[in-house]
Amino acid sequence: MKDTPGWASPGSAPSDGQEPGASHPAEPADRPGGTQSADQPAAHPEGPGTKWSTEQPPPAQWSAPTNPQNPAQPPAPPPPPVPGWGPRPPGGYGGPTGPGGYGGYGYGAPGGWGGPPPAAKPGVIPLRPLGVGEILDGAVSTMRTHWRTVLGISLAVAIVVEVIVVLLQGLVLNDMTGTTALTDRSATLDEQTRAMGDVMRNSGVVALIALIGTIVATALLTTVTSRAVLGRPVTTGEAWRDARPQMLRLFGLIFFVALIAAGVLVVGALPGLLVGGGAGSALSALGLIGALVGVVWLLVRFSLASPALMLEKQGIKKALGRSAKLVRGSWWRVFGIQLLSLFIANMVAMIVAVPFVLLGGILSDGGLGAFADGSSELGWTYLIVSGVGSVIGSLITFPITAGVTVLLYIDQRIRREALDLDLARAAGVQGYGNQAPGPLPGS
Repeated sequence: MKDTPGWASPGSAPSDGQEPGASHPAEPADRPGGTQSADQPAAHPEGPGTKWSTEQPPPAQWSAPTNPQNPAQPPAPPPPPVPGWGPRPPGGYGGPTGPGGYGGYGYGAPGGWGGPPPAAKPGVIPLRPLGVGEILDGAVSTMRTHWRTVLGISLAVAIVVEVIVVLLQGLVLNDMTGTTALTDRSATLDEQTRAMGDVMRNSGVVALIALIGTIVATALLTTVTSRAVLGRPVTTGEAWRDARPQMLRLFGLIFFVALIAAGVLVVGALPGLLVGGGAGSALSALGLIGALVGVVWLLVRFSLASPALMLEKQGIKKALGRSAKLVRGSWWRVFGIQLLSLFIANMVAMIVAVPFVLLGGILSDGGLGAFADGSSELGWTYLIVSGVGSVIGSLITFPITAGVTVLLYIDQRIRREALDLDLARAAGVQGYGNQAPGPLPGS
């Protein structure tokens, strides 16, 4: 990737141009008020501090003003003010060589000082700190602008995931899972506990397969989104070639974070398990609640590790450290944006998938009533029809969640490390200097 900015150069900031407060050239010696040289005439003796030369032009060379003003006539009123505070000086006020001043955010927009000039937008987002709506819009714009690549990646991953899930449920998991005890009022506690364990095991296997698919889709869509920020197209083959070297590290990162989360939950429940009895159950419940809060805090803290690993070509440990550094001081903002994006994506996916689930229940043995009360098993018809709905829903969830995560990562680097300057130079935007950012390591 020769057209991608130097993601692996954190902390880059503009250093060219004259800084505010820099010394200016000295005044020429022949100007009034300048330093008097040795060969100049002495000051006129009329008064101290005067610098007039003794050689004055002859009186004939002076002429009276062409329009002498009548002292009795009041001065003409000033012209009405124009909008803004007047034109800006060339190059802005006291900043490097960016449009309008520092990093493109100086004073003096065209036409006045009413605000900063509009930021450059070579791709799906403007190159400045982003708002919540701009991050969501950037994820949707990426899907809309590069729909062939985005939908191709999402569709391929979703189809593979759903085929594996349907085959496992139809051939293996359904025979190992019995859910009738959950709706049978005469079932014993052991039977209901065993049925609940079967359901959790089934859901866990499905969730693990879906997680693997999400990892692959995120890795490929990260490259697409990073190119979309620069306004550069990317094909599925290019996205795969760029993501493939980091794929195993990304798997290791996700499973390492999941292992940490599981360890925190075990530590939270362990004191109650050791105590036992009613008091132990209450203590375990409180411990799990506290551990769940800790898990959420850790997941948000490490939520930007995936794009850091993919774009900066770093290892697992360094990617976790980069995410923690970028999220520090903005935890609630990152948490809120990611929660909002997950809610929107899953609501849209659920709206798409629910009709397929109902249709699958209607087409199942016994109809929708038997499917609702649990007396009908999950047949192939239901699995296939509901799987189609899941595939369509994944076409929405994969691009939005991956796009929001990547754009959050870029936004945090713009806010902390002035990454917008590197992005603008990589995109070829005028006015950001001629120094091109270096290519990605390993690209």
